[in-house]
Amino acid sequence: MAKLFPDNTIKQVKEVFGSMEGPVKALLFKSDKNCDYCSTAEQMLKELSEIEGKITFEVHNLESEMADKYRIDLAPSIVLLNPDGDDKGVRFLGIPAGHEFGTLLQDIVSFSKGALPELSEDSIKKIEAISSPVDIKVFVTTTCPYCPRAVITAHNIAMANKNITAYMVEANEFTELSMKYGVSSVPQIVINDKVTFVGAYPEGQYVDQVLKAV
Repeated sequence: MAKLFPDNTIKQVKEVFGSMEGPVKALLFKSDKNCDYCSTAEQMLKELSEIEGKITFEVHNLESEMADKYRIDLAPSIVLLNPDGDDKGVRFLGIPAGHEFGTLLQDIVSFSKGALPELSEDSIKKIEAISSPVDIKVFVTTTCPYCPRAVITAHNIAMANKNITAYMVEANEFTELSMKYGVSSVPQIVINDKVTFVGAYPEGQYVDQVLKAV
């Protein structure tokens, strides 16, 4: 397969990864059935691991025990683990390409430093008080310039509380899921199937929407 990243992209990625501290492992979940983007997702992780030795990845099948452990039922899906091997509830459903490629890189650097939430003290206090499961889905497209901010905020919220899982969902790859939630513009955020809003809300408002869904 031809390389995904041209030399100028590799140079930029190296610069971003220059601030990495500890190792980060990515778990890729694939399927043998109807998974047009699985091989591209694997190629992306392979090339990133070649660019930066602190990044490793494992490939697992959707029918595996690992998929059950991380509650993954769609492919391709990526789960990041911090240097201690901890899952912080950060998920990518579909390829983080286009504008979302930067989101993946930013998350990897954050995970290398322990995956500590980059949120205000007030937001962290509110999120830490949540004691029930929270599921945040952020529907995106790779061409949407506002989507990364919505995904990064959701991922930071997940990092702040083990009860929270936040998914980037590539709307065009998962059309059935997009239809189920009536996605017509992005970023569309769905929290616990109860609260839905469109747009990259500021952090405070975003957290308020999460609290509304609990």
